[in-house]
Amino acid sequence: MQQGEEYDGRFDRYVAIGDSQTEGVGDGDDATGLRGWADRLAERLARVNPDLRYANLAVRGRRAGEVRAGQLDAAIALRPDLVTVVAGVNDLLRPGFDADEVAGQLEVMFGALRASGACVATLTYPDVARIAPLARPLRPRVERLNERIRAAAARQDVVVADAARHDAVADRRFFGPDRLHANALGHELIASAVAHALRVPGSDDSWTRPVAAEHAGRRHAGPVAELRWASTFLGPWIVRRVAGRSSGDGRSAKRPHLRPVPEAHTP
Repeated sequence: MQQGEEYDGRFDRYVAIGDSQTEGVGDGDDATGLRGWADRLAERLARVNPDLRYANLAVRGRRAGEVRAGQLDAAIALRPDLVTVVAGVNDLLRPGFDADEVAGQLEVMFGALRASGACVATLTYPDVARIAPLARPLRPRVERLNERIRAAAARQDVVVADAARHDAVADRRFFGPDRLHANALGHELIASAVAHALRVPGSDDSWTRPVAAEHAGRRHAGPVAELRWASTFLGPWIVRRVAGRSSGDGRSAKRPHLRPVPEAHTP
């Protein structure tokens, strides 16, 4: 596909690159297998084209520069006609975060993939302060990164599922106990957002509307829950970073080769 071409949601070869969200952390587990929004999107695409082949090169803990260094060339070598690129949160959480540098890494990937002929899609990020109030100091970082993602995507003719513009996406019930990774409901929402941005047949804007209480678990609540979250998840995360460790150490892509998409699960 060439720049400026309209997409109709039909693709033959889909490759996902990125970090833990794209790998599917929070939707399933390492014992039973991760699903995640990219798998869910592939299932939707396969309903349009049953011959779709799908690969997922994402690895948890990777920063934008590491995604570029370790996944970009491999993605291009698979000759995809659709690539999703989602990275930057692991950069955003570090003390030396530079929104321009992160967006620059993303734009290099956008440009290289567009030059290869692929349609490229990406995401913006919701307000972290609504998901984890103790993370409120990170709000300006998220806003700066989202602004730069939009600008880079516009320059490179990249499709954006602009989740940040819809308050409903920041509902805490879409996130797991660590407040960082989407749960199964959240991964389904992300898949819906990207499918809608790509105009996949059967998709619509329902993902932008608040979720009904009966379709979600309990909200996180109160200062006790905040302190429990900080001690259980935030503290250990900081310790790993200070020690120079990553949750992705020793891991490789869960689906490195293009393969047919299994029959879709229920959401």
